[in-house]
Amino acid sequence: MKKTFLLTAVLFLPLILSCRARSQHNIYTTVLEGTSIHVPALTGGKIVAMFVDTGQEVAAGDSLAIIDTIELALQFQQVQASQEELLVQEKISRTNLDRAEADLDYVQLKHKRVKTLFEDQATPEQNLDDLDNQLQQVQSAVTSAQNQIQILQARRKQLEAQLGSIRKKISDALIIAPTDGLVASRYYEMGEAVPALQPILELVHISELDAKIYIPEEMLPEVKPGQPVRIRVDGLSEDLPGRVSWISPKAEFTPKTILTPETRTSLVYAVKVTVPNPQRVLKHGMPVEVIL
Repeated sequence: MKKTFLLTAVLFLPLILSCRARSQHNIYTTVLEGTSIHVPALTGGKIVAMFVDTGQEVAAGDSLAIIDTIELALQFQQVQASQEELLVQEKISRTNLDRAEADLDYVQLKHKRVKTLFEDQATPEQNLDDLDNQLQQVQSAVTSAQNQIQILQARRKQLEAQLGSIRKKISDALIIAPTDGLVASRYYEMGEAVPALQPILELVHISELDAKIYIPEEMLPEVKPGQPVRIRVDGLSEDLPGRVSWISPKAEFTPKTILTPETRTSLVYAVKVTVPNPQRVLKHGMPVEVIL
């Protein structure tokens, strides 16, 4: 009887040791998350074209939608017309300045001559006083013409800034994908009006997914950034590779929604695990097990 018991124990010993080894692994249940990006309409208006649908994958630089730009085009023409009008005003102001400067040269020369005659007592003082007054008026005319040109130059810069702003809005009317991703949600449909800066759709970057787990303090020495981990997914025969990409520097209480084999009342540290997904096998929100 003893021999039979010992033989049975020897036969099952490897199995017992194997189960014990497997139990030493720490398994955490969590969900995968992709980087979510809400793509805004930088230019508000009516959506005249929508090129993508929910569930479709897009690449960075792909066209997503077009906003109507007729009103912006009319504003552009209006500012251009103001620029043409301003150009005519500048020509007139420069002509006035040239005339005022010529008058100033003439009056200054005449003033110099009359002053010499006055000093030689060859002309009355009244003539010199009249020329002093005329000289001040001409100098004021020159200053006024110069100020008018400066005002028109400042106005020209304002119009150029307006044109630049309108050009940008027209360019932004073509909404481009900022990154690769999957169209997770569409908030507007073609024909609807969208306010400026309002998101029109949500992209989820799924070429790499993240999973957040929580570990107790005593496990911190065993977990390092860059450490490989295994990801177990229901329906797949093999575990997938992942790596520890971030460890929180501060402790927190375990979130009630997180399932861990440890007690829920202890302080834990958040750990982010990054999982490559080149074949797009994994999906945003998919439940997985992370094996440390």
